Amino acid sequence: MISNHEELRPVVEREGVRFEVISIPGEKAGTPEARSSAFAKLEDRFREVGADLVVLARYMQILPAAVCNAWYGRIINIHHSFLPSFAGANPYRRAYERGVKLIGSTCHYATADLDQGPIIDQEVVRVEHFHTPDDLLRLGRDCERMALARGVRYHVDDRVLIHGNRSIVFRD
Repeated sequence: MISNHEELRPVVEREGVRFEVISIPGEKAGTPEARSSAFAKLEDRFREVGADLVVLARYMQILPAAVCNAWYGRIINIHHSFLPSFAGANPYRRAYERGVKLIGSTCHYATADLDQGPIIDQEVVRVEHFHTPDDLLRLGRDCERMALARGVRYHVDDRVLIHGNRSIVFRD
């Protein structure tokens, strides 16, 4: 597992999985050269381990177009929103402020266009007027787990065909 922070190291290593941190400098804090170097190192690791699939979960970094293009159809992202609504950061807060009645998550292939890749799977849950932003976050995380698990399963079982900006998914 490669992460850009140490937070999950104990959980991952407890399961006997190798854990490595490749820090990606923030877009405003890091130089373009430092970011480019970090992403190059990340891609080197993908190649070294012979990755067939890269799963982004709570990665919260925008991948450069070159990485997305080189690994097209092999990088899956889980977005904490029912896309195309609330792309980008803080979707549960924005959903709460907007008073939506459904929230969810979207499992999609990463592309150079942020949160715009072909959708593999989505999960939704109804929310009520009494739900707080923290409730939406908790409910949304359950949606994220379900959509990501199904999306990865569909991909590894070779049930997804990418057709332009859409995907065709052959379900059970």
